[in-house]
Amino acid sequence: MRNPHDKAADRRHFLGQTSALALGSLGGLLGVGSVAAQEEKSALTRVRERGRLVVGIYNDLPPFHVKGQGIEIDLAKALAGALGVDVTMLPFTADENMNDDLRNMVWRGHMLGYGPADVLLHVPVDRPLMQNNPRVSIFGPYWRERVVVARDLSKLPALDSLDPLRTVRTAVPGMSLAGWLMIGAESGMLREQLTTKIPDGVVAAQMLQRGEVAAAAGLRSELETVLRGDARFAITPIPMPRAPKDGWAVGMAVKKEATDLAEALQAGLNGLADKGELKTMFARANLDWTRV
Repeated sequence: MRNPHDKAADRRHFLGQTSALALGSLGGLLGVGSVAAQEEKSALTRVRERGRLVVGIYNDLPPFHVKGQGIEIDLAKALAGALGVDVTMLPFTADENMNDDLRNMVWRGHMLGYGPADVLLHVPVDRPLMQNNPRVSIFGPYWRERVVVARDLSKLPALDSLDPLRTVRTAVPGMSLAGWLMIGAESGMLREQLTTKIPDGVVAAQMLQRGEVAAAAGLRSELETVLRGDARFAITPIPMPRAPKDGWAVGMAVKKEATDLAEALQAGLNGLADKGELKTMFARANLDWTRV
């Protein structure tokens, strides 16, 4: 917050004091000036002077981050390297909604005393989200996410509608977009056939892989990291009109005023894409990366 002091009144007060007090006041004014100069430094300058980029990263988000490993750990290190600095990870658990996460990890900091980070990864590049959060800049899409369903082809050779799922078990994390869609589909017609008490789509895909269910629903990244390349299974969009047809892009966010940092991060991301390094990062998680 700006100092509301009247500078002219400060000068009058200064001139009316003894020399000792004047020197003390001058020192105070110089201190204020020094702080102001620090505040005027750009976000990129502060990162480079500090020598490290603080990256906000979600906990328990396979295959992007689980216990210090994952795509976004690699991405954070590579982005910091592109800026010529080290990286410090700031892992955190998601709050109730994305607006809370942007407040806690990008522009204000968490009430528990950590944050904000210089940049937050895995942010939906979504216009309504941008409009609802004018204090952040969302940019740099690097992955397109979708809600999908995987199936055992020996049990479900075709899946043009949800009807074939009425007679088989399907695994889907209940506390997810895929879970919400499947539980509510056709007035709940699939509820009795759903296994929902699982943490994420990776677990659902593993259940399918073991033959415990005939189908699994979740995010594209979750299912593909387990099943992609296995000819026994097919992964396709959920055949229901309420599912987002084209999915959504995932990118990053910084404070609105951190323009130079955003530009540098975008340039770093572009470089990683051009060199094939992004494709390699995703391939390590068995995902087929393409430009968003």
